Amino acid sequence: MRRCRRSNRPRDGTVMHLRRSGFVHLLDLPAGSVLALHAVTQMRVTVTSDVARLIRLFDTPAPLEAMVPTLTAMLGTDAETIRACANLLLDRGILTGQTQQDETAAIIEDLNQTHGRDPAALLDHYRRSRMQGAHPYWAVEAPQALHQAHPLSRRIDVLVLGDCDVQMESGFLRQEAARRGIDLRVAASFAADTALAGERRHDIILIGALQTRHAIVLGDPAHHGGDPAQVYVEDIRTMLRKLRALSDAPILIDGLPEPTVQPLGFADRGMHSHRNRFRRTNLALAERAEAETDVHLVDVAAALGMSGSAALLDDGLVSFTHFGAPGWMLQRPESELAAVHHQFPDRQALADQIGGDPYGREAVMAHTHMDAIITVLGCDRKKCVIVDLDGVLWPGVLAETGSPFAWTPEMGGPNSFVGLYFGIHEALRTLRRRGILLACVSKNDEAVVRDLWRYDPDYPRHRLLTLDDFICTRINWDDKAANIRSIAAELGFALDAFLFIDDSPRERARIESSLPAVTVLGEDLFTLRRTLLTDPRLQTPRLTEEAANRSVLVKAQLDRARLRAEAEDDTAFLASLNVACHVEPLTADASPVMDRVRELIGRTTQFNATGVAFTREELWRLAADPDARVFLLRMRDRLADHGLVGVAVVVNGEILNVVLSCRVIGLGGEGALLAAVKQHAWAAGWSLTGRIVPTNRNIPVRHLYRDHGFIDNGQYDGGQSVWNWTADPMEEPVLKDCADA
Repeated sequence: MRRCRRSNRPRDGTVMHLRRSGFVHLLDLPAGSVLALHAVTQMRVTVTSDVARLIRLFDTPAPLEAMVPTLTAMLGTDAETIRACANLLLDRGILTGQTQQDETAAIIEDLNQTHGRDPAALLDHYRRSRMQGAHPYWAVEAPQALHQAHPLSRRIDVLVLGDCDVQMESGFLRQEAARRGIDLRVAASFAADTALAGERRHDIILIGALQTRHAIVLGDPAHHGGDPAQVYVEDIRTMLRKLRALSDAPILIDGLPEPTVQPLGFADRGMHSHRNRFRRTNLALAERAEAETDVHLVDVAAALGMSGSAALLDDGLVSFTHFGAPGWMLQRPESELAAVHHQFPDRQALADQIGGDPYGREAVMAHTHMDAIITVLGCDRKKCVIVDLDGVLWPGVLAETGSPFAWTPEMGGPNSFVGLYFGIHEALRTLRRRGILLACVSKNDEAVVRDLWRYDPDYPRHRLLTLDDFICTRINWDDKAANIRSIAAELGFALDAFLFIDDSPRERARIESSLPAVTVLGEDLFTLRRTLLTDPRLQTPRLTEEAANRSVLVKAQLDRARLRAEAEDDTAFLASLNVACHVEPLTADASPVMDRVRELIGRTTQFNATGVAFTREELWRLAADPDARVFLLRMRDRLADHGLVGVAVVVNGEILNVVLSCRVIGLGGEGALLAAVKQHAWAAGWSLTGRIVPTNRNIPVRHLYRDHGFIDNGQYDGGQSVWNWTADPMEEPVLKDCADA
C-alpha cells in the first residue's frame, strides 16, 4: 500500500495561507534558472526565474486566491496555471500551508521516532522515507517552467538505481512525464542500494548501467569463463534476486550502449571484438529478462543510435567504457575547470559537436525510459485504432480514382512512392498482432468502396489491409464523431481507448473538439507509420496468444450479440452456439500460460469477484502448492475458439478470486468453472468460502455465488458479502458443461 504522506495543508477547512517553507533555499544558477533546495529532505527542483518569483512572493504568508490576480499580472499567465504551479510546489514541500512552528514540529515528530540513532543515519532514513530519492548525489534538472504546471492525471513512483548517468536523468524524467500528463516521482540511488526498494512502494524500478560494464572489455574471453558477458549478467541476476525479495514491481533493465569507437579500429573484429562484446552482453541481458517475471530490457543502443550516438556518448572523448554524455564537460562549473592547472580547451568546439545542448543525452533517455514505463504499466493504452480511408490508406478518393493505388509493377517497385501507403497498411496490420482492434470511419458510399477496394495479383497482399481486417466499419455520410460514438458503444470501450487517424484538418479538428478523449493523428503521413509502430500507448510488454487472436474473438462476440438480438429467447440462442467448456488446473510447468492468467486477472474489471491480482511468482507457488489450486476455463463455440477466458483461485477452501472475460459473459462459463471448484473441494474435504467485493464496474459478478448454490452467511465487511458452500459427503458434485451450467 502506498505510504501516506503528511499533508502540509490545514485540515480544518480554513482559508489556506501559503508561504515558502522555512527550510527551502533558492540558489541562483547560470542561464537564469534557480535551484530550490529543502535543507532537511534534500528535495531539489530546478525552476525558471518566473517560478522562483512566484515562490519568493510567498516569503510572507498569503492566501493563494488573493494573490492570483497579482501573480497573473506579474508573470503574464492565466489563473489556472498559477493554481496548478502552486499545487505542484505544495506537493514538493517548497510551499506549505503550515505555520513555521507546525512545520518544524512535524519534522521533529518524525525524527523523534528514531531518537538515539547516529544523526547521519537518522537524516538519511528521514530523507529516504520523505523525499524523491536517497543519496542527494546528482541534481541535474531541466528547469520547471510555469507553462508546464498543469493538472496531472496519474501519479507513478519510480525507483532508479545506477550510476550518475541515470541519476542525472531524474529531472528530465519528471518533465517528460509531466508533458504526458503524469506526475512522476523519482527516487534515485546507487545500484548497491537495493534496500530502498523495500522501504517505500514503487510502481516500477529502473536499473541503469552497472559498474561491471568496465570488466566486459578486460582480458581474453577465458578470463570470463569464455563469455565476456558473464560477469555483467551475473551482477544483474544478483541484483534482480535482491530486488524481488523486497518488491514485486515491474523492473526495467537498461541495455548497454554500442561503442562509437573501437580500440583496434577496423581490425577490431570477430565475436570477441570490443563492440561485439557489448552486443553479446545485450543479447544475454535480453535472455535474462525473458527468464524473469515482469522484467523488461530497454534497448539503450537503439535509442541512442536513432538520435546520433556520437553526440550522446563520450567514448570518443574520455574512456572506452565510461558511456556518459559528452555534455558533462559543458555542465561542469568553472571552479572544476580551473583546478586543471587553470588550463582547459575552449569548449565551444564540443558544444558545436553535440549540437549545443549539454543535456541532449538526458532528454533522449528520459523519453526512452518514459516510453518503456508507459508500455509496461499500460498507461493510456489504446484498444482500437479508427482510420479514415481516402487520403490515409490510399491517395485520393477511391470513388474518383477507381482503384486504391492505380499502381502496377511497371511503375516501380512496391517500395516506390506508393510504398508510403503500403507502409501504413503494414503498420496497422502489425497492430492487430499486438491485440489492437481496427475500425474504419469514412464518408463514402459503402457499396462503391466494397466494389472498388480490390488488389491486382501483383500487389503485396500480405502487407495490405482488406475490409475483413476491420472489427467495425462505418462507411456512410454521417458525422464522423457520431460514428465514433457508435463504434465505442458497440465495443463497450470508453472514448479514451480510441486513436483516430484522418488526413483532413477539418475532420481532425471536429473530433478534437467534440470528442476530446479520443487521440487524433493524421497531420503528417510521413511520420504516421513510425508513430503507429513506436507509440507506447500502442505497445504491450509481452505478446500473448489471446492478444494475437483478439480481433477474431471480438468479432465473434459482436456476431453473438447480433444473433442474440435475432433469437426468440436465450435458451434457443445458447443452444444454437454449441458452446463447449473445459476446466483444467494450472501446473507449475505451464510457463507461457501464466502470463495469460496474470493478464486476464489483472485486466478483467466487470466479472471480477474480489479484485485480487497475482504476480507470476505467486501463481507459480499456488500451482505447486498441494493446498491450493488455480482453475483455468477454456471455451469455444461455433463462431470462435475463445481460449483461456476464466480463472478461479482457491486456497484451503477459500476462493480468493473468480474472473471471467467480458467476451463470454452470458454463455454459462462461470457455472462450469464453479462446478469444477466444487468437485475438487468435495474430493479434498473442503468447505468453500467466497467473497464479492463490489466496485463500480463488477455488477455482472454480484450474484455469482447466489446463483450457484452458495449461502449468504450474513457477514459484511466494508461492503463485501461472504458466501459459503458445504459439500454433501454422500453426493459428489457433477461437472457441468456451459450448456448445463
